[in-house]
Amino acid sequence: MTDFVDGTAFNYEQGQRARKLFAAVVLAALDDAIADDKKYGNGPDQIARWARSRDGREVLSCAGIDPNERVVQGLMTFVEKGVRTSVALSREESERRNAALLAEQAEAA
Repeated sequence: MTDFVDGTAFNYEQGQRARKLFAAVVLAALDDAIADDKKYGNGPDQIARWARSRDGREVLSCAGIDPNERVVQGLMTFVEKGVRTSVALSREESERRNAALLAEQAEAA
């Protein structure tokens, strides 16, 4: 019985590691699209083309992301904003966005 539990826990952990690896591939694709957007101006189109491709759908699925059109639009919007993924995931950027949102709400009130 304990062997089964240990094996199940090991398989779950392996699955989580694989999901994180594929999520890193998605983040790298976003960074590439952002770089192309700054250089050539075609970043949103590039990420949309990738996300709709067979490989892109497979990577998104393995990362635990449902590869539907709503996700593609969200990826395109993220690339249009031009904020690198490392910056967007940092605490400082999150605090800055929250402060800007609070200031905007205070002006509206």
